Parts: sequence; structure tokens; C-alpha cells
Amino acid sequence: MDRITTSETVGYQPVRAPRGTTISCKSWQQEAALRMLMNSLDPEVADNPAELIVFGRSKAARNWECFHAIVASLRSLGNDETLLVQSGKSVAVFRTNTYVPRVLAANAGSWFYIGAQGILQETFEVFAAAGRKHFQGDFAGKLIVSGGMGAKGGVQPLAATLNGAAFLGIDADPEQIKRRVKSGYCDVMVNDLDEALRILKNAVRKREATSVGLVGNCADVIPALARRGIVPDLLTDQTSAKDPGRYIPRELNVKQASELREKDPEAYRSRALESIARHADGVRELRRLGSVVFNYESNDIGTFTDRPDGKHLRVVALSGEPADIHRIDKLLLEMFPGDESLSRWIRLAQKRVRFQGLPARACLLGYGERAKFGLALNELAARGELKAPIAMGRGHLDGSFVASPYEETKDVGDGSVAIADWPLLNALLNAASGATWASIENCGVEGIGYSLGTSYVVVADGTPEMAERIERVLPNDSGIGVARYADAGYPEAAEFARGAGITIPMPASTAGSSLSLSDEEPDKLADKQEGS
Repeated sequence: MDRITTSETVGYQPVRAPRGTTISCKSWQQEAALRMLMNSLDPEVADNPAELIVFGRSKAARNWECFHAIVASLRSLGNDETLLVQSGKSVAVFRTNTYVPRVLAANAGSWFYIGAQGILQETFEVFAAAGRKHFQGDFAGKLIVSGGMGAKGGVQPLAATLNGAAFLGIDADPEQIKRRVKSGYCDVMVNDLDEALRILKNAVRKREATSVGLVGNCADVIPALARRGIVPDLLTDQTSAKDPGRYIPRELNVKQASELREKDPEAYRSRALESIARHADGVRELRRLGSVVFNYESNDIGTFTDRPDGKHLRVVALSGEPADIHRIDKLLLEMFPGDESLSRWIRLAQKRVRFQGLPARACLLGYGERAKFGLALNELAARGELKAPIAMGRGHLDGSFVASPYEETKDVGDGSVAIADWPLLNALLNAASGATWASIENCGVEGIGYSLGTSYVVVADGTPEMAERIERVLPNDSGIGVARYADAGYPEAAEFARGAGITIPMPASTAGSSLSLSDEEPDKLADKQEGS
């Protein structure tokens, strides 16, 4: 997409988080928020930093004036004060206490975005789960096809090849594909479907992991695959199909689409909807022919979600030193030697994943594991084995903590309950547990339907106080996910809650219509809509 000068770009200078051990805030808690805010807008990390866009249309601050005001507020913020951020603007500072978050944010873009590094791990795990469920855990000789190679879709080529698959990614914007090839996330870019298929057929035959980015429109390419009888083993989507205002209509290039959108929004929407319908028809036909089809970020096709106890954890070296992440990798391998999936991911990431901005790592850990690991990490900081404290937390992509306020209620037999309550409760619980900061985020601006999400960060600085807060935040953040699934009627979640000592005062609200996990994938929550 062509970049244009807007009011948001006025005053833009490239931003990069400070490195080292000298801080400009009154403690590492505020300094962590400052560095992560800046890191989310690092050109290596952000989707469009000049316009303060972290990814999608999610902005870290309203404009550059607001950004600088937030930075100033963080630098002056006391250790018993809390900064409120509303829609990317610092709106107030209140005296609270030392145990509660230093920042509470609503409707701002994530300050804990770590670029493709975080999304890659989540996508790797999703593909791995799909492989276990449908292909006996072996993607060799299998073909994955997906549309969209933007901020989220752009990690899919590498996530697929890390799992051993051949991959075809389709995007109408050649710049998106060029970016993925340059960063090492995609092997090659082509402009012709025949050339792409020649490369991929050879890779599938040889059982080689290869990724191809094809410049094209899914409304043309997906139906063409169906007509030719090219049936992907796995088919997913990361285009803007949920947002007709952003989906590029067929027969238009990026520039032409931008001009039409500006000149005649209604005509643009009409053409986009026609293209989306052709795209969807192609997906349905490929599914009829045998493709496994799912979308793991929305409710339109089907979803793979986490284990009832498992959540993605991201850790960031505030020092900026890769050596800190290498030490953390070693800690993970030492602490969880029996977790083959984790060990496989860490070793692959060490070899294949480049750091972006502040060095970071993402991994999937269970309910008790996260707290155990967090405390061990705090101990490393206390012993001086790390150059500086570590920020850890998660984004809002975990299924337990994204919900739509437009899906207002669900029938639970004896009444109704607001679906969107869960992310709000999660944010409140993280704040009460002592997170360094907690946020409620509008995921709708990132293309995840009309949804609210939550995220949090807690900083391991080596102090006893932070050990106590880590011991509360990490299990509670996982525990509310267990509670949500237990309340929804998943017997495995209820059973896990009993074993973990999580108190669920009332039986599942969906009593009489109990849900169950897939027999083929007992450690994953199978979405009710899969295959619908």
C-alpha cells in the first residue's frame, strides 16, 4: 500500500528502544513500558511506524504529539502512580500503590508487539496442531495454501516450512511478498501461477519444505486451483476478507485499488464484495474436493485454539542483548526437557528466526509451567545472569481473551451471559494480580472481526516483590482461560480446573449440551464450527 503523508506522520522520526542498563524512568517497571512502546514502533517491528501503526490498523498512540506526551508521562511517573491511556492518549495520572500496574490502557494498539517473532511462534503451533490432528504430525509432502502476506499472514511461509510443509502464499501487493523474502520468511517470489505450481509440485514430490509467494488475487487464484484440481492439504486465509473496505478487488493493482477507494468508496465496496464471494466460493469448492480448511483468528470457518491450560508467553530482553535470550533459551530447555514441541521450537527458532527490534522469544507453556518459568527467570535476574530485566507477557491473539461485543449474549438455558465480559474480566484480574501494565485492545482495527482483546506485561527485575507478582499474574492469566472454557461446558477444562485447584463455584452454564475435545487431538480445544 502506498504510504501517504497524514496528520499522524507529522513529526515522525524513526523510533528505536534504548538499550543497556541506564534508564530514564524512575524504575524498571516504567522503563519497560517506555522501551516496549518504542520497540513496537521500531521500523524492524511495526507494520507502518510513520503512522504509528503497529499492525493492521492498530496504533500505539493517536499521533506523534500523543506519543511524546506518553513518553514524558512514563519518565515522570512515580513508583506509586498509574498512567491511564485512552485510545492512544495519556489522559490522567493517579496515585495508586506500588503493587498495581504502572499503566492501564484501553483501545490503544499493543505496546508488547514484537513483530513477526511472536506471531510466528503462534502460527507454528497452530500448524503443528493441524498436522497432529489431520496428518499424523507429518507435513512432509503436504501443501499449505493461504491468502494474505501482511503482518500476520507474512509469517505463515516460515511457520509452514518449519513444520516441514510446502507453502503457497498469495497476495495482491507485491511489496508485502518482497518484505517477507527480504526478511527470510519466504523463500521466493513469483508472478505466475504456473511457475509457482512447478516449484511446489517438485517440492511436494521430493518432500521438501519450500515456500513461494505468488503475486495475485485470491479471488482469481483460489478458484483457479479448484478448476485445475490442485487440492491443498491445508487451506487457510489471512486476507482482509472480513473487511470489504480493505480487500483489494480482482483486476485492480494496489495503486488502482487505492484510487478507487478514495474516489468512490461504494463502488470499491461493491467490487470487493464480489471478489470476496468468488474467493469464498473457491474455498468451499476446495474443501469439497478434500482440503482441510480453517481460519484460526475468526469465527467464519473453524478454529484451532490452545490447550485449556496453555498460553503463549513472550519474553523480551530489555537490555537489547541477544545473549539474554540465549540464556533464556537454555533455561527453557533445562526446565522442560520432556516437552518435545517446545524443544523443537526453541532449536528451530535459534537457527531460523531473526531478532527484530529488542531480542525476543515466544513459547507455549501450560498453567503451572508459566509461573515456574517466570520465577526462575526472576532468579536469573537476581543473580545477575542477565544484562537487564526481562519483560514477559502475551499478546491478545489467544482465543480465551478475544471476544466480540457484537456477539452480545449466548443462550445458557437459565439466562444469558455477555461474551465480551471475559476479556474485560481478564484485564481486571491481571491488574489486580500485579501486572506491570494491563490493556484492553480493540482487535477490530486489526481485522479480527469486531472484537475486544486483552494483553499484559510483567517485568522480571530480580526483586522479591516482582517474584510475588509473577507468581500471581502468570497462573491467573492462564487460569481465567481455563475458567472460561469450563464455564462454556468443556469437561476437560472443568477437570483440569479441579486438578489445578482453580475454584469454579458453579457447574458449567451449558449443562445439558456439554462440549468435548477432538478424539484425534485430546490436548486441543476443537472449535464447534470446524468444517462448517
